[in-house]
Amino acid sequence: MTGDRKDSRQLTAVIAMTAIICFSISVVFFMAWTYVNGKYSLLFEKSNVSRTSVQKFNEARSILQKSFYEKIDTDKLLEGAIAGMADSLKDPYTVYYNKDQMKAFTNMQRNTEDEYVGVGLPIILDKNGIITVLEPFDDSPAKAAGIKQGDKILKIDGKDITGIRDETLVANMIKGQENTETVLTILRQSENSTFDVRVVRKKIKAKLNIRSEMLENKIGYIKIKMFDENISKNFISQLNALVAQGAAAIIIDVRDNPGGLYNEVVSLADRLLPKGTIVYTEDRQGKKTYQKSDATELNLPVAVLTNGNSASASEILAGAVKDFKKGILIGTKTFGKGLVQSTYSFDDGTGIKVTIARYFTPSGVCIHGQGIKPDIEINLPDKYKDTPVSAIPREDDLQLQKAIQILQGK
Repeated sequence: MTGDRKDSRQLTAVIAMTAIICFSISVVFFMAWTYVNGKYSLLFEKSNVSRTSVQKFNEARSILQKSFYEKIDTDKLLEGAIAGMADSLKDPYTVYYNKDQMKAFTNMQRNTEDEYVGVGLPIILDKNGIITVLEPFDDSPAKAAGIKQGDKILKIDGKDITGIRDETLVANMIKGQENTETVLTILRQSENSTFDVRVVRKKIKAKLNIRSEMLENKIGYIKIKMFDENISKNFISQLNALVAQGAAAIIIDVRDNPGGLYNEVVSLADRLLPKGTIVYTEDRQGKKTYQKSDATELNLPVAVLTNGNSASASEILAGAVKDFKKGILIGTKTFGKGLVQSTYSFDDGTGIKVTIARYFTPSGVCIHGQGIKPDIEINLPDKYKDTPVSAIPREDDLQLQKAIQILQGK
């Protein structure tokens, strides 16, 4: 989850060298390394690797070093093997970072500025690992250039990014100096066309990713676009304001919300739910880590709106509300991203992001690959297939209208 927890720490060069061979032979586990007569040697447990695999790796390396038409940089070969090792796991969220990528990732994690230079383009990684556009910001260069929700970004300035499975890195590649141009190669599936879009970078003020209003019959409506920093505090503030205005029920809209910060969704859910488990994670060894809510809860009817772009933190909220029977879910099944990542850095400035655990709802349902099925499934009209929900006329928003109807008791 761009909101997934980050446990950054240093890995030793020994583990880095281990990773190289692990990829090349797929199922190898490192035992030790030695330095003898000016050469490094890697040793493996016999029970975990076949002689044939080790032999094949050495032969392939030798062939490349002797036969490739240009001089080989062995360090680059090994770095490529590390990247390939991560890729071989077929997990779109386990990614190797070269030095530039790791630096960009670290800088973005530290970035708390309210303003940046870019094009105003929220993105999500789809189920095929392709960067997909969500609703462009209002008054942004991206929106002015005609980029639409649902567009797939294939290249940035001519560089193929379909192998980069990390929204943070791609977002950083789109940023740059003010008034400079970036060229995005777009696939628009609805038109079966691929084309280049030239966009001039401008200063983008960070948007408050939450808004609220009072709808008819005293139904409070809160739209959350992303679970970013301080979203729980802003949510509680806007929720309390609606309650003070006499709200008799609350609609929480997380459609097209790709997720965000784990601690923020936990804090937000705690305000809604009674005492119990909000979510828990489980690693490969079966270790479970629980996030709990206290006894304070919202004593109002609640409806949560979801769709296929509701991912990660949005699914944690939806799953908890559903399991607690605290509210009713309306819309379509959520994305199905329920994995936890940690990021590790190597001494040379490179790094690796690794999926280390899965999320589960309070009742023990694994979110990943399944998503959260709504209590009432309603599709929007076909003509709004690639339209941001915020741009759909209220009278045509069948999911919102159904929520209003139910909360009114009709």
